Amino acid sequence: MTNLEEKMQKVLDNLEAEYATIRAGRANPHILDKIKVEYYGTMTNMQGVANVTVPEARTLKISPWEPSMVKTIEKAILASDLGVTPNNDGKNVIINFPELTEERRKELAKDIKKKGEEAKVAVRNARRDANEAAKKQNKAGEISEDELADAEDEIQKATDKFIKKIDELVDGKTKDIMTV
Repeated sequence: MTNLEEKMQKVLDNLEAEYATIRAGRANPHILDKIKVEYYGTMTNMQGVANVTVPEARTLKISPWEPSMVKTIEKAILASDLGVTPNNDGKNVIINFPELTEERRKELAKDIKKKGEEAKVAVRNARRDANEAAKKQNKAGEISEDELADAEDEIQKATDKFIKKIDELVDGKTKDIMTV
């Protein structure tokens, strides 16, 4: 059971991380989490080469620890799928986020729902694997029919709990996108 809940928790954590990278019209340093920058021949996270701050609601300021990294960071952001154009003042990279259009909000809401459905599928797959494992134990004589029924009941309760959490995440992020 703990293994099952760990798998389901990983699915939930992954979904939360995915949602953190979706911009909701406000500047959020986490949207840079997926962007890697080449730093002395190694691909490094943005937080590994610069300080990222939010000076205003729709502005991110990236202050590299080495001034020579400004152009590299700018290129990495342009190459990403963020859909924003970075500016630099020689020392910092500044990203201004435009207001989201209604059409873009609806696109993002669809994407949020799709990612939520994918997470639910992953949780259900974990449920299926756990049920199969319990049935194998029953066939091998390791657990009785009653224990199998109890195990299946516990597995379903865990599944329901995580599906509900995923639904709450989807609703919360959708509301966040639509009411910015």
